[in-house]
Amino acid sequence: MLIDSYIFPSTTIPDHLNSLIIVMLYDYQDRKFEARLLSDNEDTISEVQEVENLLTSFKTKLAAALARCRIKHDALSIYHILPETVRKQELRASTLPLYAWINTCKISPEEVYNNLKRKGYSKVRSVLHIDDKVFAMDQHCYDVLIFPSHLKSDLLRIDLFKDYKLIFQDKSRSLAVHSVKALLNMDDDILMVNTGSWYTVAHMSILTSNNTSKIFVCGVKSQAKDPDLKNLFLKMGCKNIEILHETFINIDSKDHRLQKVKVILLLPRCSGLGVSNPVEFILNEHEDTDLLKDLSQGGTSEAKLHNLAQQQYEQLTHAMKFTKAQAIVYCTCSVYPEENETVVKKALEFQDLGIKVQPYRLSPPVLPLCSLKEIHLSTDKFFRMEPSEINNGCFLSILTRERDPSETVSVKDVLARAAAKGLLDGIELGKSPKWEKKKKMTRSKTTFPKASSNDNNGVQTKIAEFLNREAKAIANRSETLTTKAPLPQKNTTQAGVPAQIRKPSKSGTNPLMPAFMKNTSPSRPYERPTNFIRPRPEDKMVALKPVEIVLPPVILPFSSPQGLRAQIPYQQFYCRWVGSKNVPSCLPTPSLSRKGEKPKENLPSSLLRRPRPWL
Repeated sequence: MLIDSYIFPSTTIPDHLNSLIIVMLYDYQDRKFEARLLSDNEDTISEVQEVENLLTSFKTKLAAALARCRIKHDALSIYHILPETVRKQELRASTLPLYAWINTCKISPEEVYNNLKRKGYSKVRSVLHIDDKVFAMDQHCYDVLIFPSHLKSDLLRIDLFKDYKLIFQDKSRSLAVHSVKALLNMDDDILMVNTGSWYTVAHMSILTSNNTSKIFVCGVKSQAKDPDLKNLFLKMGCKNIEILHETFINIDSKDHRLQKVKVILLLPRCSGLGVSNPVEFILNEHEDTDLLKDLSQGGTSEAKLHNLAQQQYEQLTHAMKFTKAQAIVYCTCSVYPEENETVVKKALEFQDLGIKVQPYRLSPPVLPLCSLKEIHLSTDKFFRMEPSEINNGCFLSILTRERDPSETVSVKDVLARAAAKGLLDGIELGKSPKWEKKKKMTRSKTTFPKASSNDNNGVQTKIAEFLNREAKAIANRSETLTTKAPLPQKNTTQAGVPAQIRKPSKSGTNPLMPAFMKNTSPSRPYERPTNFIRPRPEDKMVALKPVEIVLPPVILPFSSPQGLRAQIPYQQFYCRWVGSKNVPSCLPTPSLSRKGEKPKENLPSSLLRRPRPWL
């Protein structure tokens, strides 16, 4: 009627008021084209009054157009003028369950459940064929509730819907925003294209309210709508939305504002025949009145379908040019493959491979598959929902970039980076085979020297030097490490030995004399402090086995005559490494003058006798 009466496209009313014209035309013909009477208490809305004046000025032409339609189709009313397919969709729309998402910025799901229960609503698993006041949770989206269709008027009167705590929305739009949410990191931005209903933008904002993400919305033609949109978003608690007035095709892929955009949500204009009420869907989502003529004729023409598919292909290929983006979510409500699979496959086949980024590939659905039918429909990595008595039709595909092979990091590299940052302190890491091989080679080259008659003097000299170095280090730390006073020195000299030999000078006649022999009793074993040696980092991670090493005796040379030396008992020291204590202990023992000879009687009985393992 609007086209036949030449209201479209000659009217000067803005395009965003087209849905208001349709609604008021239905009311106008229901009133038999009589003027609407306003009460004294009713306020006048400028936009409504403008549309009312337009319809009144076309009163005669509208009545004639309605009469011609009724005669042509032999119909009693406008409802009977509609094609059979549209009437079936209208009938299905009257029984289709209602879907509403929870605004978690204003209320929690538990509070919604309690509020509904206080108002007499019961929670059930399915709302089909139930006439009572019930609700159920959606299986795909955790924040979506389902209500029977006959409860819509009752639900609109409760505060949950008045205060924007529950919002009616087609389920396909909730599936789209939840797919985007599953692909996001905490600081990733989002670009939404052809959003249609602003509730879809609000839902995306609510899902990312805990992130630092920003949502860019393109395609808003009139800046005059900005105050109304900002007011709507303010009432709903949305804070991370930025409106772009450019059309998506005209936005440069290198725009500095969109450098952090990682996911693009593309909701292209489609025929909308997969929904139960295509007229309402087109008016709410597309503002495209050209599709109304096709729907009034029972379907979308081939030419119109081709034009829509071409627009969808151009938008999808343009989205692939955003080099910073890592994923694209493409969602329609069409049942035609030309608008769904064909567009996606063609875009993937002819994508530009010249840019220095990895190409896109088709990824499996990120939504849960709740039935065998859904699993069967998703075998080719597309998510599909056919129109049924419980939901509208929906097509959804996920495109993600392939991983760059140059950015592939091995587990070894990840552990090395973590260890460099100090994140693996105290955690034992396995040694690399190369390191183990090097360690074995080092061990094979390290051998203990064997004492022989030829190089006995050289070995003894090295041992004496080692003991001298140890003694000097102990002397420097004696004040801090000694916890008890040294025992009084016992007289171990023998009769007949000159005084100058029995009492050597304190300055150390022999430079190789260990210092600890002068201050400690021979019968008291010396314990080396445990904190003397600084442990290596590897020692904390490798368990050591106890090892006992016995070194040759230390022969202390004196400057006395040869005959006198035979009568002087020299001290022998066996250095034993005790593995359990990790410290060496030196035990002084008396020497055996001759083979088979008993020790002198005046020697202390506490001295230990040790065999000679090298003999």
